[in-house]
Amino acid sequence: MSILDPLLERNQAFARTEAHRGLAPLPSHQVFVISCIDPRVDPAHILGVGPGDALVLRNAGGRVTDEVMAEIAFIAALTETMFGDDAPPFEVAVIHHTACGTGFLADEHFRRTFAARIDVEEAELAGTAVIDPVASVRDDVEKLLASPLVPDRVKASGHVYDVETGLVETVVAATVKAGR
Repeated sequence: MSILDPLLERNQAFARTEAHRGLAPLPSHQVFVISCIDPRVDPAHILGVGPGDALVLRNAGGRVTDEVMAEIAFIAALTETMFGDDAPPFEVAVIHHTACGTGFLADEHFRRTFAARIDVEEAELAGTAVIDPVASVRDDVEKLLASPLVPDRVKASGHVYDVETGLVETVVAATVKAGR
């Protein structure tokens, strides 16, 4: 028996609901959520995101990386191709959280060991630790808005989820690049 089997049984129940039928390839809410892989921070639960509601990308810490910006650029290009000049605007919501496991990357021994395991420079990992989620989410929204890959019509916002209270606090309101 696989550890996945109970989840596959849940999939059977989901398929019977037919909630997946008729969904558009782009979300009903023009939102692209970037959040952490931590199971306590699932946007389906903390934001009530259902099938077809939003685009969701999860990575360690919910950090805005080059790969994340490439995904945003892909969605922007897809939207432009499908809708042309009438492409709807969308918001990228970056969500960091309290008590994030990436905080271990601030520990020199852990960081050195992990860097060797995945063959990257320690300095690269040090910058990804979420120790102060308010500061890191601000940094990530700033990085996103500074990227030439992010189209003008994309807004970015930053939020912090508190794993103790279950509440999401907006730290950076929906913002577009300066000068637009």
